[in-house]
Parts: sequence; structure tokens; C-alpha cells
Amino acid sequence: MNSIHKIARTAGLLYLLYILTSVVANLFGKFVFVEAPVTVNHILTHATQFRIGFVINLFSAAIFLMAAWALYVLLKPVNKDLALLFLLFNVAGFAVWLFSSLCLFGSLVILNGPEAIKAYQPDQLQALAVFFFGLYKTGAFIAQVPYGVWLFPLGYLVLKSGFLPKILGMLLIADGICQFVYVCQRLILPDLAIIAYPCLVISFIAEVSLALWLSINAVKPRLSVNPI
Repeated sequence: MNSIHKIARTAGLLYLLYILTSVVANLFGKFVFVEAPVTVNHILTHATQFRIGFVINLFSAAIFLMAAWALYVLLKPVNKDLALLFLLFNVAGFAVWLFSSLCLFGSLVILNGPEAIKAYQPDQLQALAVFFFGLYKTGAFIAQVPYGVWLFPLGYLVLKSGFLPKILGMLLIADGICQFVYVCQRLILPDLAIIAYPCLVISFIAEVSLALWLSINAVKPRLSVNPI
């Protein structure tokens, strides 16, 4: 049980660290929840801050993958196959996100690159930077598909674990549904962002609640795992 407590706390602290670093990365880089002109202008005026935010964001994604691994270890006794499934979906989301991040960094290279790039007109460079930023955004949205799917087996295992509150499992499953609504809104109805606002709130509540519970309360020592 002491081992389970340690694993649970590790998963929770890593999840919290991921959330905090994501917020800090956006404060420096300004590439989340903003439109392309905001990020392009930020690169032009504060390139160093953008670089810092980008690097922090890379570490944040790696921390999220580590949190998923800790959750896999924690929930593997409940059902090894489902635990492996949610870990694989998380890895898939991580891979797509990394590829899209190359496009984000491409915007920086275009605007602050070598002299050969400077041969183009400033308006042409900015238009190309906006194009690459659009590719990054699209890739980030596509990454939410595997990142959304992983929440279903994760939520189910939390429900069946016997040592985590069932409400957390229900919130995670609701979060998975919200991720799909968010992706569909951004890719099909990009001008109706208001549709996704409730989904973002639910996602925030679900993931912060899981991170805080694991970090503070860990697991219930009086209950044992019931494999399914």
C-alpha cells in the first residue's frame, strides 16, 4: 500500500507540474488560445521570451507523458490491457503534438532566421509564419483526438479501481467527450468558439481534480484493488 501511495502521489505531482508548466509556457510564448497575428507579433518583438516558452512547453509535454506512465503503473493491477491502451493513446498524442511543434518553431525560424530568409519581403515572411502557425494549431487539435480517447479507458479504470473516487472517473470520461466536441468545433465550426467554452471548463475541472486528489489524498488505504 505504501508503494501505491508513492505511485499515486508521483502521478499527481507530475500531472500538476504538467498543468503549471503549460500555463507558464503560454505566458512566455503566447501560442495557446490566441490567433496567429498575436503569436507572430510576439515573436517579432519578444523572440527570446517565445523561445523560453517553447522550451518549457516541450518539457511540459514530456512531463505529461511521464504522468501517464505513472498512472499506467498505478492502474495496471486493475486491468493491464486497458492501462496499456490509455498509455499508447497518450504516446500517440505526444507524437502528433511533437510534429506540430516543429511547425510552431518554423514560424520563429522564418521571422528570425538566417540572412537567406531575409531576402523575402517582410509581409511575405509574416504570411509564411502565419501559415506555419496554422499548421501547428491544426496539429495540436488533431493531437487532442488520441489525448481525448485516452481519457475513456483511464476514466473507466478509475471508476473500477476501488481506491480512487468514482466521481473522478466520471469527470475524466466527460472530459474525453468534451475533447471530441472541442476538436469538432475547431475543425468544422471555427467561428463558433463559444461552443467549446463549457468543454474547456469541464476539462480543467476534471484534470486538475485528478492531479490534486492524487497529490494530496493519494489513495484510500482501506480499499484494495479489484481486478476486472
